[in-house]
Amino acid sequence: MSARGSEWIPRFRALEAVRRVVLDGESLTVSLADETEGLAAREAAWSRALAYATVRWYLRLDAMVESMLERPLKPRDAVIRVLLCQGLAEILHFGTPDHAAVRETAELARTLQRPGAVPLVNALLRRALRERDAMEAAMNRTPSLRYACPPWLVTGIRAAFPDAWEALLEASTLPAPMTLRVNLARSTREAMQERLRDAGIDSVEHSSGPSALVLETAVDVERLPGFGEGLVSVQDAAAQWAARLLAPRGGERVLDACAAPGGKTGHLLETVDGDLQLTALDVDGVRLGRVRDNLRRLRYRAAMVVGDLARPEGWWDGVPFDAILLDVPCSATGVIRRHPDIKLLRSPSDIGTLVQRQRQLLETAWTLLRPGGRLLYATCSLLDEENEGVVAPWLACTPGARREVLDFPGGVDRAVGRSIPLGSEGMDGFYYALFTRDA
Repeated sequence: MSARGSEWIPRFRALEAVRRVVLDGESLTVSLADETEGLAAREAAWSRALAYATVRWYLRLDAMVESMLERPLKPRDAVIRVLLCQGLAEILHFGTPDHAAVRETAELARTLQRPGAVPLVNALLRRALRERDAMEAAMNRTPSLRYACPPWLVTGIRAAFPDAWEALLEASTLPAPMTLRVNLARSTREAMQERLRDAGIDSVEHSSGPSALVLETAVDVERLPGFGEGLVSVQDAAAQWAARLLAPRGGERVLDACAAPGGKTGHLLETVDGDLQLTALDVDGVRLGRVRDNLRRLRYRAAMVVGDLARPEGWWDGVPFDAILLDVPCSATGVIRRHPDIKLLRSPSDIGTLVQRQRQLLETAWTLLRPGGRLLYATCSLLDEENEGVVAPWLACTPGARREVLDFPGGVDRAVGRSIPLGSEGMDGFYYALFTRDA
């Protein structure tokens, strides 16, 4: 590696994180955590911002690169293509002076031990500066490139939200806000807002309910007053509807069927200040550890069970539950602002596999519910196949299952259930359907 000043390090770490997503299929969350370890706070923040912007716009940036290449890059130079996309991201989405962005990106090719690529990177990025307007206009003619979203996902979103699909795709290109959930059993939104203000953190009340506050600017959780004592947590306003809709009552036996990482688990307990016989179930023991950590911070308890919901004989004691939260594994397309790598890592074939699993989990969960009990089916997916496409056929062939009508701000009624479009009142995209079992 070249002996340069430290200014190249955040860019290089961002590039490594993006490379691991694009070329190795890793999660951006995981790769960034690794690559920013040991960096100073400001450098880590810059690396994260650059990596997120590159991944968020990657499909559009890559199409721009393709349009400028006179001949394909060799397979061993695939990382140079990633580097060109990152350089374009910095030019188009940050306030870095153009000459500095070009120079530093080109020098990264030397850091990658590809000195022969330096002239290419220089030439293409300088061309992009000259032809920026024309290139962007060309990209905007195709929805998948305008919004940097794969065509299959554009088609699915358009089918699910025919009157608002472009607004959803526009929202998918924006960073998500940082939203807090106040523990109303131990504080109030007004009191927490005052504590935040005293700490120099501005917030606004969210219209979705009495527990949600949206920060004007995201901060590290360590800066949040009351976080360590469990008075406040980070959770999107759309996700906060899960506990409100299931509405557990004191003393009830409740199952959080796919509990990790535990945000909704904690909220369920907060609604009755811990007075639940709650079982937090997850198939992944490592992820279940995150639930345990969350509840320890909140000062609540639940039975932690590693097991597969679809195989209750391995963990269930045979006593039916009063209420079940079934937040099924899904495509997570509703949280694409927070996890833009979904646009690169998901494929249409994944959806069919997920739908099969969702149907299996719904059918099994219903057998664990007592007569008169409540089951809330939830996803953070924007796709009809995973939402109404799962619950409507199940409802039609399940005797004793009664659909409850849902009504909450920012939602859209479906024939069964209610969805929250991505970006509606600033929220993530979610789907909820609530069922009661006849007594």
